[in-house]
Amino acid sequence: MPDPEVRKEGNVTVFENFRDVCQELSREADHVMKFLQDEVGTSARIDESGRVRLTGDFGAKRISDAIEAYTEQYVLCSECDLPDTNIEREQGAERLQCTACGARSPT
Repeated sequence: MPDPEVRKEGNVTVFENFRDVCQELSREADHVMKFLQDEVGTSARIDESGRVRLTGDFGAKRISDAIEAYTEQYVLCSECDLPDTNIEREQGAERLQCTACGARSPT
């Protein structure tokens, strides 16, 4: 997983390599961004270059901690700890389906 590259731009924190992180996680950018903005408690948007712009001043450590929390909740299988999972919707709820061991778990 690449370390988050963040920089301050006025009152906005720009997560430069957001697209790379989403590709590494094999997750949709909108899903990751929504979790990230909830985790750090601010508003965010994805700009035309695929970077996330978070309102406020957040360091790389704070962003990294949020990505780690996302990975534990939405990427790693709760049974085998492998990242070979997909998010599926079942009756309006999200579930993690592991392609390695077959386990299914709520997110």
